[in-house]
Amino acid sequence: MSKQRIVVGLSGGVDSAVTAHILKKQGHEVVGIFMKNWEDDDRAAGSSEDEPGYCTSNIDFVDAAAVADVIGIEIEHVNFAAEYKDRVFSDFLREYQAGRTPNPDILCNAEIKFKAFLDHAIRLGAEKIATGHYARTRLNQADGNHELLKGLDPSKDQSYFLHRLNQAQLSKTLFPIGELHKKQVRQIAEDIGLPNAKKKDSTGICFIGERPFRDFLNRYIAKAPGPIRDEKGRRLGDHLGLSFYTLGQRQGLGIGGIKDKGAQKGSGDHAPWFVARKEVETNTLWVVQGHDHPWLHSLSLVAQDASWIAGNPPPESLLAAKTRYRQSDAECSVSRASRLQFELNFSRPQWAVTPGQSAVLYAGDVCLGGGIITF
Repeated sequence: MSKQRIVVGLSGGVDSAVTAHILKKQGHEVVGIFMKNWEDDDRAAGSSEDEPGYCTSNIDFVDAAAVADVIGIEIEHVNFAAEYKDRVFSDFLREYQAGRTPNPDILCNAEIKFKAFLDHAIRLGAEKIATGHYARTRLNQADGNHELLKGLDPSKDQSYFLHRLNQAQLSKTLFPIGELHKKQVRQIAEDIGLPNAKKKDSTGICFIGERPFRDFLNRYIAKAPGPIRDEKGRRLGDHLGLSFYTLGQRQGLGIGGIKDKGAQKGSGDHAPWFVARKEVETNTLWVVQGHDHPWLHSLSLVAQDASWIAGNPPPESLLAAKTRYRQSDAECSVSRASRLQFELNFSRPQWAVTPGQSAVLYAGDVCLGGGIITF
């Protein structure tokens, strides 16, 4: 690769730090950008300047600046909070209010990291941008398309979160650590003395941080209590509002077990409850006992708001799909695929297929795109 001006998204974490180091070592002109996507006035109750609450953007920026100093690159602090609230957070709330469970990280990648950030980088004269995602890109010589591939570390692959990227975005993007395993990234960071070499990976969404998710939602979505019922229609208790629950959820239901008198000892007694359905029309939360209950398994799904990396849907064929992150690829066939929606039929039942989450399609290691699960 010829020497280029590359803008790297520095998050304060080890993955983006090693990304910048690799590119600098290759001889590129590297500039770091720290993206602030949430305002610091979002504090936990009782927090103070000494205890800055849950959003750690100030701490992350200090770490990113320390990394830039060690690597020997410039760093710029850019505030995308307005764009984030307009393009990502508003959609996040709208989906939860409708009883669905969205994945804002996917929309954040498409709208902020690979749109607002990419546009800003181009204005800075960048030829490419780079991030610390565990994914890869490849130019298909046969059709000239840029392909998105899984990262080589199967436990860290993040192509699921990147499936809404298009050809223009991929053509300008590099994922240097996609060829590495996490332990290799950590080793590189230690070898070159990066101050964040042992920093824990961030979990969840920045604006939520480590706070209880229900407490966060309660700040923006009003409680709307209703009945919790089992498959026989028995009322087991009351929920706080359908927005506060997701399919497959086991914790936080506030109901005890009902002994299955017909079950053998140890097999069904006091089996745990799982959220199986959310009935918006009656404001009813339906729960079932046992991980293998039929209500929790689906052989098909319909997805809308489709996004295809190649620009067009794949031909109807046997592929693989993920209906949630960290799920193993599930064999499926795609049908009625268009630019806007598609249907999937699985060879084996899928557990807790959740409206609002993304169904992402793969042909081997190649991510083809996906859509939002509707039912």
